[in-house]
This record gives sequence, C-alpha cells and structure tokens, in this order.
Amino acid sequence: FPMAATDPQVLALAAQITESREQDIPLLLLKLKGILSSPSLGYEESNKIKQDIYDYGLTQYCLLVLKQDHSQLRGAWATAAQLAEILSHCCVGLEVKEDPEEFYRKFLPSVIDSLLVLGKRLQVRFIRAIKDKEKQDFLHWFQMVTNAICWLFGGHIQLAARVLQNDHFLQLLITDDVETAIVMMSVLHNILRTNSSVLLQVEEETLHSVLDELVYKLSSTTNPAVGSAATKLLLLMAKSCKQLVQLFTARYKGLKGLLSKQWTGKGFDREVNQLLDLLYLEQSSGKGEMQEQHEAACIIQAAWRGFQTRKRLKKLPQAVVTLQRSFRAKREQELQQLTKQKEDEALKLQMQLQRQRAMRLFHERQLALLEVVHASQVNKYMQEMEEKSALTIQRFWRGYRARRIFHQQKQSLKEYKAAVIIQRAACKFLEKRRRRRPLSPWKEPKGLTDEQRLALQQKVDDYIKLHPASQMSEETSRELHMQAQAKLAQFLLRNRLDQRAAQRREALLAQVNTDVELLMNAPGLAETTEKDFGAFMSRSIPVATKARQAHNTMLKYTRWPWWKKLGDEFMEDDVIPDDAINTELETLFIGGRK
Repeated sequence: FPMAATDPQVLALAAQITESREQDIPLLLLKLKGILSSPSLGYEESNKIKQDIYDYGLTQYCLLVLKQDHSQLRGAWATAAQLAEILSHCCVGLEVKEDPEEFYRKFLPSVIDSLLVLGKRLQVRFIRAIKDKEKQDFLHWFQMVTNAICWLFGGHIQLAARVLQNDHFLQLLITDDVETAIVMMSVLHNILRTNSSVLLQVEEETLHSVLDELVYKLSSTTNPAVGSAATKLLLLMAKSCKQLVQLFTARYKGLKGLLSKQWTGKGFDREVNQLLDLLYLEQSSGKGEMQEQHEAACIIQAAWRGFQTRKRLKKLPQAVVTLQRSFRAKREQELQQLTKQKEDEALKLQMQLQRQRAMRLFHERQLALLEVVHASQVNKYMQEMEEKSALTIQRFWRGYRARRIFHQQKQSLKEYKAAVIIQRAACKFLEKRRRRRPLSPWKEPKGLTDEQRLALQQKVDDYIKLHPASQMSEETSRELHMQAQAKLAQFLLRNRLDQRAAQRREALLAQVNTDVELLMNAPGLAETTEKDFGAFMSRSIPVATKARQAHNTMLKYTRWPWWKKLGDEFMEDDVIPDDAINTELETLFIGGRK
C-alpha cells in the first residue's frame, strides 16, 4: 500500500473489501459513488481520491466484477450498470504517474471491452423481455452503460478509435430494435463530435460496415426517429471529411433518391436538404461543362422533334383522332405495366428485406449462443440445429401433404358431416320420444323374512366357531417388535455400507479412466518436452522418492547377468518379481494422483 496520506473513506473501504466475502464485494464497491459525488470535494481533491482508489486496486476490483456472470451478483444487472458508471468516473481525470503504460495501453482498453460486452448482454435481454417493467429497466441500465462509455472516451480521446473498431460495438449497432438503435447512433454521434478525424484512423472494412448499417436503416425503416438519427450522422460525417462525400456518391448511388423520396417532409428537412446539397455539389463538380453541353443538346433535340411533329400533324388532320386514340391506349398500357412493375418490385423488395431481417436475427442469435456455448459443445450445438432444421422441413412437408389430402377428400368430409347432422337430429328425436313415455310405479325392494334372518345368523355363528381369532400375549408382541427393529437396523447398515462401496468403486473407476486417458494421450519419448514431464510428476516427495527407487530397481534388474535370472524362465518378459521391485500398486503415481 502507498505510504502517502490517503483518504480515510477509501482506506476503510479497501480494508472492508479485503476482509469481506467475494459475493459481498459488488455491493461494497457501490459505496464509491457516494465518495466520488461528495459536494465538498474540489478538483484537486477529486483527482487525489481517484488516484487513491486506483492505487488501492478498487478500480481493478470493479473491472473484475464486470467480467463475472452478472445474473449471479447481488442486485444483478442494476449493480453491474452502477459499477460501470463508477468505473468510468474513476478513470476520467486520473493521471497515473507510476507505470502509465500499463494504465493507457492495457487497463483502459480492457475497461472499454468489458463495458461493450455488458451493453451487448443488456441489449439482448431488453429485446427478449416481455413485460413492460422489465423492458424499461433493461433500457435504463443499457443507457447507463452507454453513457459510461461516452464519458470514458470523452475523457480519453484515444479510446474513440478503440470503441469504433471493437466488434461488439458493430454488433450493438446492427439491430432492428428502434430504442437501442437510437441509443447506439447517439453514441456514434458523440464519438464523431469528440474526435472528428476518427473515421480516417479506423480500417476501411470497419468504416464500410458502419456506413452500410446507416444506409440500411434509412432504406428499411419508416420510423422518423431512426431516420433523423441516421441522416444527422451521415451529414456530420460528410462535413467532417470531404473524402466520405466522394465515397457516398460512388458506393451508394441511390442515396439521393432515397433521401428525397422517402425522408422529405418527416420533420428534419433541414438536415436532409443539407446532405442532398453536399451530394449534388460533389456530383456536379465532377461532371462540369460536359454535363451542361449534354443538357443543351437534349433541349435542342426536344425542340426540333416537337417542331417536326407539329408540322406533320398540320399536314395530317384526319390522322389526329387515330393518333390520339392509339397514344392514349399505349399510355394506359404503359401505365398498367409500370404499376404492375412497381408492385412486383415493391413485393420483391419487401420479401428481400424480410429475408435479410430473418438472416440477421438468425446470425445475432448464433453469435449470442456461441458466446455462451463452450468450445467443446459447438459441434453438438450445430448437430442439434441441423436436427431442428430437418424437423421443421418435415413438419412443413407433412402439413402440405395433409392439406392436399384434405382437399381431395373434401366431398367425403361433406358426406360425413351430413351423416353426423342426421344422426344428431335422430338422437334428439328419440330422446324426446323416450321422455314422453309414462314412468312405471315405484316398487319397494323385498326384505328378509324372520326365517331367512335366523338361518343367516346361524351360518355366521358356525363360521366363527370354525375359525376362531388368534390371540397374542404382550411379551410375544414385544419380542416380535424387537426382532423387526433389529432386522431393519441390520438392513439399513448393510444398505449404507453398500452405498459407500458403490461410491468407492465409482471413484476408482473415474480415477482409472482419467489415468488411462492421460497415458493414451501422452506423446512418444522422441516428442516429449519438459512441459510434458509435469503431468507425470508427483508433488509429494515420498511418492516421487518411491517411484524413483522402483525405476532404479527395474533398471538394475534388466542389467543382471543371465545366471541370476535362471528361476524366471516361465515368467513373461514384462513381469518383474515383487521382491525385486519392492513396490505396491497404491504408491504408483499416474497423472497427478497417488
């Protein structure tokens, strides 16, 4: 710990965290918010407290907690969002004097990665949430995390490029959800305002991915909020870098038509017009005088063709009616064809967008599941997905076949329904007819006569005499009870011993299987390295000494002269006498176990 004067609150919190359990640390770290937000702190005092927090490792504790499973924390996602906010405030304004390379090159990028991963998990749970209360909570926590990210790269400008190049940031931006998409576009807007030259620092593939997503949002949605945010981002990019305007006109040739047709009159015409002016200015500056000459030639040709047409119509007044009729018919036909073509194109575009959304949703789910699934379970997961796909195809095929058979059997189904209706009517008729019949008078059941009652009582008495009830004394009953208790205790004891024996057998089998697998996977002697020796060496000194003695004894036995091995003619080559080796099976070390 440092020897300089330390804030007593930070010192007490560090001591409390050191003595606390692991599950209580997240809630203790939340006390940093009260320490940092104290109204009596000035600029220098605040920086001193942040320096103490970093020196005592409390910021590292916050980062480690953010890397854990947040569903297992106390307070769950709310605690994780608050810790993200605290961590960003602790890093902004902090000037590390000892080992600044560790702080700026390793610690800050690790904080950015952890915050983006936390934001991705909150976004997934917000999309999956069903209740309004849960969605509001997850959206609030998601906004807290994004605000922490903005605060962090606002204090450290070099992190803006790190955020933009991160794969998790692109995954957060590629979403069809309106609320989270608007939040992520606001984060991108803050990045551009913080560092306008960041777009020239990132890779070309990353820049194209971001621009493709923004243009896709303009073309695939009709939400004014999403359109306004995407338009403002494109305008800010075009103003910050002239090279991007050239990229817009070359890569997205239909962007001008999309902006003018779909997003004009939606409440942000000022930004749309500014962006269109930049695009048209870039286009006109490239064409120059050649475009003006081309337009002038088109005007002259149109005037000349009109003059020739009017002159021909004056000479042929009788053909005017026929010409008009044919013109109107042709125009109507062209309009019909154009309308049909537009409908087909709209339907095709809608189907393509639905397919793209489905594919994007599928890829998002795959990415989310691949983050959760362990690497050893990927093949099993892919096999399960193939089985589910096969079941889906079979289900659709069976449904189609059942519908086809149903249409073929429609006539027989009508006959069956008609028969059911007739049977139902007949049953109702018979039921009404049965109810109209008069009921027969009630007859009292016949009872037993006195003679029958006496004969039955005599039979009962004779049976009791022939089969008297056995009576048992109290001592005999107690003795039988003690015998039963003894047998029950013996059975329970034997059952407990059998269970322990079974557990011992299972443990031995598991140990044998592990040792066999380790031996089977061991490399050959020619390929063995020093790292492989550690897997077959025991940490216990007596076991290692015993193994070394057994090995030396085995080598000594192989070097014996032939006259010392005269009694071993009938032994196998791999078998060595126990008295020569003087070792036991339980002391042999295999794979880190005795």
